[in-house]
Amino acid sequence: MTIIANIATTFVALLHLWFLVLEMFFWDKPLGLKTFRLTPEFAKASKSLAANQGLYNGFLAAGLLWSLWPGSPAGLAEFFLGCVIVAGVYGGCTVSRKIWWVQALPAGLALACVFLAR
Repeated sequence: MTIIANIATTFVALLHLWFLVLEMFFWDKPLGLKTFRLTPEFAKASKSLAANQGLYNGFLAAGLLWSLWPGSPAGLAEFFLGCVIVAGVYGGCTVSRKIWWVQALPAGLALACVFLAR
């Protein structure tokens, strides 16, 4: 079960690295406009906010990857997966319900795997 938990945690980390790339580098490009359903005007006006948001997603990914490193502190995966779940639930309530499925659900499943691996 540990292998499944590590794979699930890695998947969530990779999702957040992808979110970083989308928000920091493609926010005002065709891929970002389509992904986030933005107008070019809104994307231009909110580009620095999106880059900041992308950076935070990178921190979440870094923490999740750190949790997989041999000798990492106990509870690290649980903490960072919990942060992802909270962010996903909040985003789902305030921005788009799609965020529940794309962010909160994968993190919740990964957290369940981490708990079952103990």
